Amino acid sequence: MLKETSIAHLIRPEDLQHHGTLFAGRMAEWFVETCFVAASRLLGRPEDVFCVQIHGISFKKPANNGDIVDIKARVALLGPTSITVYAQAFVNDDETPAVSGMLTFVTIDKEGKPYKHGLKLPQEYIAQNWEIHQEALKIRGRK
Repeated sequence: MLKETSIAHLIRPEDLQHHGTLFAGRMAEWFVETCFVAASRLLGRPEDVFCVQIHGISFKKPANNGDIVDIKARVALLGPTSITVYAQAFVNDDETPAVSGMLTFVTIDKEGKPYKHGLKLPQEYIAQNWEIHQEALKIRGRK
């Protein structure tokens, strides 16, 4: 069964912007990294995973120096050569996500050309993750 990927970060002074809260660029970096790890774990070959689109990252709440951010990512959709991943970031164990978004990766060979990965999401997994699966279909224009 597919597992959720979770990566935690401690917010330090160098992660802050001029308003004293977490810099959106730093959060975006951590977000992309967590989604990349989720896609790479599924494929089993991180060297073949390439980010092609950030469909959007919504920032709903700020994070401050000393806060701990947990970013949790799950595969939402598979295309023939693509892996779309949904993620949410939680600050200090708050149950309401501070950040959410979706990214798509493609599998590429050593020449940089996309190849069919042959992966399929189990129906049980799709059922358990129905909302993000449907959102990914919409975002990817497949619904």
